[in-house]
Amino acid sequence: MSRASFSAALLCLGLTAIPAAAQQNAPAARLDDARLRNAAAEPANWPTIGGTYDEQRYSPLEQINADTIKDLKLAWYGDFDTSRGQEATPLVIDGVLYTSTAWSKVYAYDAKTGKRLWVFDPEVPGAKGQDACCDVVNRGLAAFNGKIYVGALDGRLIAIDMKTGRQVWSTQTTDTSRPYTITGAPRIVKGKVLIGNGGAELGVRGYVGAYDAETGKQAWRFYFTPNPENKPDGAASDSILMSQAYQSWGDGVWKQTGGGGTAWDAIVYDVEQNQVLVGTGNGSPWVFETRNGKGGNGDNLFLSSIVALDPDTGAYKWHYQETPGEEWDFTSVQPIILANMTIAGTPRKVLLHAPKNGFFYVIDRSNGRLLSAKNFTKVNWAAGIDIESGRPIEYPEARYSNHGREFMAQPAAFGSHNWHPMSFSPKTQLVYIPVQENPLGYKKDPNFVYRPQPGVWNMANGSTALTNTGPRNEPERIQLSQWNKGALVAWNPATQSQAWRVQHPSMGAGGVLSTAGNLVFQGTPDGVFHAYRADNGLHLWQFEGHNGIIAGAMTYQVEGEQYVAVLAGFGGSNGLNVPYIDGAKAGQGRILVFKLNGTAALPPYRPEHRPPTLVPAATWTEAAVREGEAQYGNCVLCHGFSAISLGVVPDLRRSPAIADPQAFRAVVLGGILEPRGMPNMTGRMTEEQVEQVRAFVASRARQLAEDEAVRAKVTR
Repeated sequence: MSRASFSAALLCLGLTAIPAAAQQNAPAARLDDARLRNAAAEPANWPTIGGTYDEQRYSPLEQINADTIKDLKLAWYGDFDTSRGQEATPLVIDGVLYTSTAWSKVYAYDAKTGKRLWVFDPEVPGAKGQDACCDVVNRGLAAFNGKIYVGALDGRLIAIDMKTGRQVWSTQTTDTSRPYTITGAPRIVKGKVLIGNGGAELGVRGYVGAYDAETGKQAWRFYFTPNPENKPDGAASDSILMSQAYQSWGDGVWKQTGGGGTAWDAIVYDVEQNQVLVGTGNGSPWVFETRNGKGGNGDNLFLSSIVALDPDTGAYKWHYQETPGEEWDFTSVQPIILANMTIAGTPRKVLLHAPKNGFFYVIDRSNGRLLSAKNFTKVNWAAGIDIESGRPIEYPEARYSNHGREFMAQPAAFGSHNWHPMSFSPKTQLVYIPVQENPLGYKKDPNFVYRPQPGVWNMANGSTALTNTGPRNEPERIQLSQWNKGALVAWNPATQSQAWRVQHPSMGAGGVLSTAGNLVFQGTPDGVFHAYRADNGLHLWQFEGHNGIIAGAMTYQVEGEQYVAVLAGFGGSNGLNVPYIDGAKAGQGRILVFKLNGTAALPPYRPEHRPPTLVPAATWTEAAVREGEAQYGNCVLCHGFSAISLGVVPDLRRSPAIADPQAFRAVVLGGILEPRGMPNMTGRMTEEQVEQVRAFVASRARQLAEDEAVRAKVTR
């Protein structure tokens, strides 16, 4: 049997073909509970997503420092098999680097040489991509006792043998009849694997689950929104939901959607307090009045909260709700950092948090009491946070569901800080935050009807900014780009003040790593990896990576040499549907690894430029184009506002398929590209509607051709 035939036979059996290199055993390491608790004592390794349980994303390594950074060069790189977004931070354990990639795949490399040891493909069905609000990304892995753990996009939690890359066990953690997804990294806590989920935009009920690390058997589950009938679920959350949370909800649509509150990123183990801190997500649907209905006190617990749980039982300990009754997609799932600090002369064990809503919170993690809060970027929905009640002081106009008018919020759904990891340096006592400045309009949709279908968003937001409407031409796109910016902000949590700021030309800059070498590392959507002085923000170094860098970096040491690693791969929600990120580059996903005096080099950068596909306007009536614009709402969240794509998925304006009605139907209704993530729209769109979408996209292609002709004249 040939190698190709053998691989095909494995696939027919439902197994993943493993490259020959996988048969070579990687160095084994017993990573037990004691080593994880004391990870700070092994700075050569990076065994958890945040480096240690505190998730500070800080390293005491200082061979690479502000003086030697000039000699930092590429040591090795490894290509992935996709151009979709890469958001993971790798792990390094005893000389082996492990990373997840888009579509929940896992790669293992020799951390010194870059030799690929194995690849694990969970074979997530391509159709599942339509349930992922924000790309088919994965933010990382967990490791414990000879196994690597990954949460797959389709809701599976999978244990993989660290040496061979073969599956040990798999547990379906979600109801496959609902549009749940997993994009976050699992966490290991006292022999259990913790994982949450996403899907609130489509309509799900969020929860976090704990599973036995050896068997995959569920140990406990905690829901973050009540049972619609206020009855027990047989979960650790039953008591607090029935006695306290249910009373904060009314009789609205949440009883159909599940209410949201998904835990799709931050899960942090506080060893000192023996508690797990979980950040929860937005409401489902977004619009408060539609979601809540009549009755209840309106807080909608536990949306947009930090919830502390007992790691052994999942029992509730305390919570702090950052945005009560939220209706702006102001999630609190953003990374949580644990620190011991002196504040106003008093030693405090605190958690540091910069969620989407624009305020930086310092919270006593022993009881959830707010110590201080201040906006770290532009905020127009609230005047501040009341220190006594811990509640935001909202401007009445911000509650758009109350008055029915459109409200332009700052920040907005993309968040003043999103999933991109921030970092805390114990050396400088500063937090380094990847900040986004992005206004967005919100308006209640009076005609909202909940549609529980795969890939259908249920937000109840009638703002044109969240439908298919976007910039109509290049001048409008440029204007929008000027409203949407990014920055790297060094924030002093003790004084709630900005220490320094580096302004970026566009939003969407990557996660942050800080080190004892007085360095802060961050990538940007244009593919550049930067290093700054940690004390004052002075730019010291950069590397052209050919692909947008949005993931958080990490650092490790092998045989006395320090390395810095980061994934390159533009994507995520910004990459899919924000057409005003200037200079963004999308292309071959890969891992980049650097050391002093490295000698590797990337292949030449050859961006593909396909001209717009031009179809005569007379092919369709103006009415067909207008109706196609409305139907394009089925496409906007992947292919971009006004059909403007940044290249993470195909730019429809440049696709040859729009010139051929049969080819276009084969993609949209025939499902020929479903394995690559393009859903089959049969049952959601008719042939006539598909043809109308083709008419609209063709009109956008003609506009693109006009804009490019003008630009060509200017640059001659």
